Amino acid sequence: MKKSGEKKLKKKIYAGERISPEEALALFSWDMIELGEAGDMRRKLIFPKEEVGFIIDRIINFTNICEAACNFCAYHARANLIKPFELTKDEIFAKINELLSAGGTQVMLQGGLHPDYTLDTYVSMTESVKKRFPQVYLHSFSPSEIAHMAKKSSVSIDEAILKLKNAGLDSVPGASDLLVDRIRKKVSPRKIGKDRWCEVMHALHRCGMKSSATMTYGMGETDEEKIEHLNVVRDIQDGTGILRAFIPWSFSPARTGLDNIEPATGIDYLKIVAISRIFLDNIIYIQAGWLTEGLKLAQIALTMGANDMGGVLMEETVVKATGIETKAGIDEFIDIITNAGKKPVLRDSEYKVIKKGVRDSRVRGFK
Repeated sequence: MKKSGEKKLKKKIYAGERISPEEALALFSWDMIELGEAGDMRRKLIFPKEEVGFIIDRIINFTNICEAACNFCAYHARANLIKPFELTKDEIFAKINELLSAGGTQVMLQGGLHPDYTLDTYVSMTESVKKRFPQVYLHSFSPSEIAHMAKKSSVSIDEAILKLKNAGLDSVPGASDLLVDRIRKKVSPRKIGKDRWCEVMHALHRCGMKSSATMTYGMGETDEEKIEHLNVVRDIQDGTGILRAFIPWSFSPARTGLDNIEPATGIDYLKIVAISRIFLDNIIYIQAGWLTEGLKLAQIALTMGANDMGGVLMEETVVKATGIETKAGIDEFIDIITNAGKKPVLRDSEYKVIKKGVRDSRVRGFK
């Protein structure tokens, strides 16, 4: 017989009420099927359609020279797995041309914390891309990069964001890692802490820009700290409303400075998806992390609260550096979504539907 506390919590969840961090913590002990059903029900409350969207995009890592040198990253130059590099503007343009030829619409420029790049470097890059490709949506950089460029140029966060916005930046991925300072000090001590990340989010709001939030778990945190992260994200969304999506994924320890950590399991991932959906009652889209978790787990996640597949990536190198090489194209996405009992839709960066269930030969075979 179920305990009265679990029954009470279940009733609260199904009534659509907000749950507390303490109640969210209790969900880790729930039966997986019941947890998944509750996650899917909460998804229906905020997003009743049975559509699952995806976008055709490209991540362009324009350099791997990064002074943060995070212990969980196998991509930065100091990890000694990939030689230091800096792309020229022409090399960036060539990658964008390939994206457009394949029907893509969004570019994510990412480069970490280069010791010599100032705000002007990023503004010039943004202006050049937007001038050459005005039709491309630039969902680029990160809160850590923005804080870095502001510090390098001795300007405020707001001033840095406004200069990037005026140069053509459309939105900023809210790369969050784990918003728990105990973990951040251990795995990324040279990057901004939780409070500074929140400061960037509030500045984006003041500047009229949208973002997202991620969650990288499996780095030695407790279940309480997982909920602590989710609580920061929910509070930011309450205060700003700028988060279009939430994207959880597991840390891949291979080839990193934390390779002694036991990798998170598929069960861990599905629990995070469902609990995130139940707790984050103010975020419409939760992405299924096919890149790090694999296509089958992503498909299951679509029945437990996730309602977006993210991007059909033409290029991804950071996760690949850890040894994970999940590949998918538009046909795979359509099959995965359809076989989950959902309706596939091609969307834009603002989550507006462009096409429904269309197979396009131009985008097959992405790697």
